[in-house]
Amino acid sequence: MSAATERLRRRTRVFFSAGSISGNAISQAWTLWLIYFYAPPSDATIATRVPDVAGIDARVVLGIVLTSARLLEAIDDPLIGYWSDRMRSPWGRRIPFIVLGTPWWALLFVLLFFPPTDSPDAVNLAFLFVLLIGFYLLSNLSGAPYEALLPSIARRADDRISIATWQVLFGVGGAVIGLSLSSLLQAFFGFQVMAVTIAAIALAVRYIALAGCWREARADAAPAVVPLRRALRDTFTNREFLAYLPSFVCFQVGLQMLTALLPFFVEAVLHESTFLGWTGRGNAGIFSFLLTAAVIVGMLAGVPVFARLGRARGKAAAYRVAMLGSAAYFPLLFFAGFIPLLPTLGQAFAMIFLAGLPTAGVFLFPNIITADIVDEDAGRTGTRREAMYYGSQNQVEKAATALSPLLFAIVLLAGDSAANPLGVRLVGPAAGLLVLVGWLFFRGYTLAPDAPPPAAEARRAA
Repeated sequence: MSAATERLRRRTRVFFSAGSISGNAISQAWTLWLIYFYAPPSDATIATRVPDVAGIDARVVLGIVLTSARLLEAIDDPLIGYWSDRMRSPWGRRIPFIVLGTPWWALLFVLLFFPPTDSPDAVNLAFLFVLLIGFYLLSNLSGAPYEALLPSIARRADDRISIATWQVLFGVGGAVIGLSLSSLLQAFFGFQVMAVTIAAIALAVRYIALAGCWREARADAAPAVVPLRRALRDTFTNREFLAYLPSFVCFQVGLQMLTALLPFFVEAVLHESTFLGWTGRGNAGIFSFLLTAAVIVGMLAGVPVFARLGRARGKAAAYRVAMLGSAAYFPLLFFAGFIPLLPTLGQAFAMIFLAGLPTAGVFLFPNIITADIVDEDAGRTGTRREAMYYGSQNQVEKAATALSPLLFAIVLLAGDSAANPLGVRLVGPAAGLLVLVGWLFFRGYTLAPDAPPPAAEARRAA
């Protein structure tokens, strides 16, 4: 059996997959708390830190700043991917980026929750804009090369599904840290302690995960030689990539809106609900923890179901089912509290749990779908450009998800308080509609390479 077809060691699969904890911990905590931290609901107990500008609502102003920063920084993603693909070093192509970029990424996440002033001041907007540019850049420098290791570390379809399953499980662990643990830390110790703790965990886990797959990561050392213009052209004209990418991007936009919704949902819909003496009003951290626990349990329940479905019917078919499930279940949050005789908190738990089931399936397959696209591209072009694909994916994802805070803020204009929660309730249906659009895009995906493409296999055999 050739090295290309030998089964990857379980130890390597597990350690590499554990890196999902880091990205999920920080990204989920960022999505859950940043908007709430700078522009909380009108009847919340914490102060707003950004001002209205020219009569524009503070939360819309914040959404414009978040969107602008992400759009501006997103242009460097393919360039970093191109750089990583061509890197020559004793540590291989990817390790230098991960080792040097991760500490700064974690530090900038912490600094996001240390604004210059606690009052609504324009200086906070300028501070946030500059810091976000650096945060997004370092996130890409650390994360994209790590993701790009997957196609070269795991060449077999069963290894990729195994890694994807472990990644979702570890990703759920990261979500527990970024959503549930951050909620408890915020409730009992405040935003700053929460940010420092989440960043320290993410940094430590990323380094531990890299150490566990160091040998294989270091072996990924053959640089790509394709010129930049051709690399960009080949990537953004790949038919399968263009069918897959909008689907996951639409899902990410919807999911980010839904994640940012949770503390607002507590304030507007669960304000009178009680749990062990706590009420929704004034206890956003505790109740956000309860809701995130429900979605995490749903994701854990969904992982084995979609892993089996992927093995039985193929990755693309399972991914389509998960997308449709998300499009159907995300809008259910609109109806929380409308079912008679059942507590509103119980209804919210059930609806969040149902949303978690297909979410696990959507997260299970994107990395290995991208790896399959990379293999197909390598079979045609004769060179492997993993980081260019992952970097280009990040660019489009950032550009689209940059609209998430702004869309979220606009929807909330319809009402974000207990007296008028219409905007809060509309976020779920808006997120579901976005996922449905993504599912329509993915109908054009035709690649199903459970074995290496013939051209690539012939080269390896030679």
